[in-house]
Amino acid sequence: MAGASATGVLSQLSQLEVEARSRKTQPQQQQQQQQQSRVKELKAKVEALRAQRDQLKAEIETHKHLQKLRESLDKQSTHEEEEEEEMEQDSEHSQLLRLMARHTQLDDLLYAHHIIGGYNVTKTRQGKGVYVSLATAYDGVFLETYNLEIDLKPTLRISRHNVPPFIPLNSLAEQNNLQTNIRTFLDTLSQHLNAFAGRKQQLELLKELHKSVEVMESNVLCSILVLLFNLPKEKTAVLCTLDYTDHTRSLPTRVHFESEDKKLPDSPEWKKNCSLLKETPVHKALITMKKMGNIV
Repeated sequence: MAGASATGVLSQLSQLEVEARSRKTQPQQQQQQQQQSRVKELKAKVEALRAQRDQLKAEIETHKHLQKLRESLDKQSTHEEEEEEEMEQDSEHSQLLRLMARHTQLDDLLYAHHIIGGYNVTKTRQGKGVYVSLATAYDGVFLETYNLEIDLKPTLRISRHNVPPFIPLNSLAEQNNLQTNIRTFLDTLSQHLNAFAGRKQQLELLKELHKSVEVMESNVLCSILVLLFNLPKEKTAVLCTLDYTDHTRSLPTRVHFESEDKKLPDSPEWKKNCSLLKETPVHKALITMKKMGNIV
């Protein structure tokens, strides 16, 4: 009996020792998991910041180029005025050279204006109308070009165009008073077209780069986008709705998550995902979410 009692005591002591080791190991494992998760989050944030930095650098370079062209054009104009004062008569050859140089500078200036979302205007029908060409671009890539023909007499009127029907062309013309402020109208129209082109291009890149993300719904204006996210190691999926209510921007103004896990959308992790999707193009935001381990 004494031997059996001793065996029981030893067995209990052994079990207590195992439990003590287990309690000691669990906090260490939890701490390691938290550190790994934090490292992933920081790496993803660094990638997102690098992408924003590169985009800002490209925009700064474009504006610098445009400013240099303007300064050069101003200097050329001043120089020409000084030459005209000093010389009453000039040779035909010199005048031709100046005109060629001025033409080159204007072409460069128009190109710079073109690549930052501007437009080109040329006269048509012996000055009775103008032909406007509006180019769209996203992330340094030229996309579609849209054209308008505007009659100048007896009043300004859009006679022909190939602007998509879901862009409110007539409404924009009325809101910005086409008759008295055609430049504001063209600037606003260019914003709408470039924003649409940007949203459309993001959707194409999303489908190309993220095969595991299912596009459940989208419209022709690309102002509503519904995506289905699959979560790693879980059967639960997340339905994400991106609402682009401001049609002059290519980023959503509202992001909404739905899941069978009712607590998930309000968790700190998914609140960060919400902010990320509002501040970053969707195809780039999903790359960050994958690196953080939030979606498959």
